[in-house]
Amino acid sequence: MRTSRKGSVEMPAFVRQLVKETEKRVTSFFKGGRGGGASELAEGEEVGEEEGVIPSPYLERPVLDKYTEVGSSSWGLTYALASMQGWRAHMEDFHNCFPQLGGELAHWGFFAVYDGHAGSTVAQQCSRNLLDHILGTGKVRAEEDMEQVTEGIREGFFLMDKHLHAMACREGWERGGTTVVSTLITPRHIYFANCGDSRAILCRAGGVAFSTEDHKPFSPGERERIEGAGGSVTLQRVNGSLAVSRALGDFSYKAAEWRPASEQMVSPEPEISAVGRSPVDEFIVLACDGVWDTVSNDELCAFVRNRLQVCTDLRDVCSQVIELCLYKGSLDNISIILVCFPGAPQLSHEALHHEAELEDLLESKVAEIFEELSGRGDEPDLLSVLTVLASTVIPGLPPGGGLQSKRNCIISSYYQQKEARKARLSQELDSPDST
Repeated sequence: MRTSRKGSVEMPAFVRQLVKETEKRVTSFFKGGRGGGASELAEGEEVGEEEGVIPSPYLERPVLDKYTEVGSSSWGLTYALASMQGWRAHMEDFHNCFPQLGGELAHWGFFAVYDGHAGSTVAQQCSRNLLDHILGTGKVRAEEDMEQVTEGIREGFFLMDKHLHAMACREGWERGGTTVVSTLITPRHIYFANCGDSRAILCRAGGVAFSTEDHKPFSPGERERIEGAGGSVTLQRVNGSLAVSRALGDFSYKAAEWRPASEQMVSPEPEISAVGRSPVDEFIVLACDGVWDTVSNDELCAFVRNRLQVCTDLRDVCSQVIELCLYKGSLDNISIILVCFPGAPQLSHEALHHEAELEDLLESKVAEIFEELSGRGDEPDLLSVLTVLASTVIPGLPPGGGLQSKRNCIISSYYQQKEARKARLSQELDSPDST
């Protein structure tokens, strides 16, 4: 049995307000401020084949609705997921969240993020079939021979790619692929399998204990394979087009008949690492590059640890990560899975008190800035308040998140001030002394 789970879709009202306030300036920055060069497409996006025509991968405004999910296993693991389309023209991310596999693997879990490019077909197919291909090898067994499990995962990726190739031949498509980052959690080990530039980190005893390595065309080993298969690395992309060097799908880069699958320009072979379980394991984060483009491993570990001490719902933690990445300038789809072990940071009264003090401080700072700017004659807009606040020293901001992580509080405080000023002006106009 693969456990029941809860899902929901949400869009914070304060984010709607932020987009409404900043839409023209943000659109001008992302469209007018960006050139049309191939190197400026989103990670994993391919350059258009028609000469001189590069379709924009970005929207006029971001799609901010979030899909969230939460669940747990009978053996103490809890998890949450959040994903958002963001500025990208299409949502191409998919995921797997199986905290508890069935049968003899009842104490095993599997999680994965699939970051599709040039369409969502490959990512969707992988989310439906990759785990079955891995388990179908017969090498993932409860007695857990580490070498056999590792080989089963690797073989499952190759089988998935063959399945996709058969689909491509049958249905007549060759463009489109997906990166994959996954983890198979057993009673003794955590297996990480990465193919592309999505990434996983393991946080243990307060810091990052392990992270997967991104597969980029300009990495020495990846470049050597690409060039050996007859390709080139231009603009940091495979043949000047694809921004990842390993992926499932992308069969136009796998046409060198004299080379095995693992030695093609784009390889479907995952990099697999097995890490022994520890009582001080805290949590795993799996995320697409829409997260890692804006935060480092250490920053995300610190931010999640801090949020776990003040949030009772893991979905809130994931949602705050997504909002942080959006505010830091991520233009991609954004997906994150947070898997927590029993040793993860717990709700802390001290941390909650500190959070309340920080929000009180931010509210007072926003009020001061609002009144100061109002004294100059015009009603201050949100960006003006944010700009002044950004130059102010604010102690106690969440580690790894900074001021961007508290924009919820800041924007709420701004609108409170705006409504209060509106009420005051209305009262002044209605008072007898004003006539």
